[in-house]
Amino acid sequence: MEVYSGFAGVYDTLMQDVPYGEWADFLDFLIAEYGVSERIAPDDGGTGAHAGSEKRKELSDPLAEERNLVVDLGCGTGAITALLADRGYDVAGVDLSPEMLAVAQDKNRHRRRPIPWLCQDMRKLDLYCTAGTFVSVCDSINYLLTEQDVLCTFRCVNRFLFPGGLFLFDFNTTHKYRDVIGTRTIAESGDDAAFIWENRFRARGSRNTAALTLFSRGEDGRYLRFCETHVQRGYTLAEIKRFLKAAGLVFLKAFDERTKRTPHARSERIFVAARESGKAPLRD
Repeated sequence: MEVYSGFAGVYDTLMQDVPYGEWADFLDFLIAEYGVSERIAPDDGGTGAHAGSEKRKELSDPLAEERNLVVDLGCGTGAITALLADRGYDVAGVDLSPEMLAVAQDKNRHRRRPIPWLCQDMRKLDLYCTAGTFVSVCDSINYLLTEQDVLCTFRCVNRFLFPGGLFLFDFNTTHKYRDVIGTRTIAESGDDAAFIWENRFRARGSRNTAALTLFSRGEDGRYLRFCETHVQRGYTLAEIKRFLKAAGLVFLKAFDERTKRTPHARSERIFVAARESGKAPLRD
């Protein structure tokens, strides 16, 4: 799972078309609809219209600090983490890549409320407290290549979820990797960075391999070249529901990423809401 080494410096440039703002709004909606976490105060232009009453509630509730904590698993350079902080949530970011976390920390160094950045493998998550909400978006679950990887991650989330806490995540479907991306080459370029993406899907294990060649303009105007290979696994909603149950989590609802309605056979990315059940995970 060691990924995004050379990619970290150009990741944000190449991901600028990802609808992070839309996703953060949707996560905010789901937390309000299903969760236990509340906004504390807006940070750097966040909305947080009712932050004052929530702050008073926090001061009278010794458990509020943990209940209101939102942990972003696989946070990368902290795009979603920062947007949730803007909306008034108390957030922390977790990622396996120190390079990505260094970029996230640098981008957010001037915040009024510092964001903790933890370099951890989400399959072996070890937090200092429980959290009311865990989020994980933009393919992080797809980097878990085996059922055991997913189960370990889900069980860790269940272990550190505040009672009744919420787990929100997305995943790319097998349909997307097999039928939409398939075996093809994608090339994109910007003013300071470019990449060539050679994709290959293997039905056995639903494995998708992307060979990336990256070009990034250095300070001297010359381009640096990086080569990386990223392997992801596609999942079906039925598989994800089975993993949640085995981990002791309660499935609440799933949403097609584009329509925000019930997923269908041609859904490419699915958002899932699950909840802590108060039950111990099942053991293999």
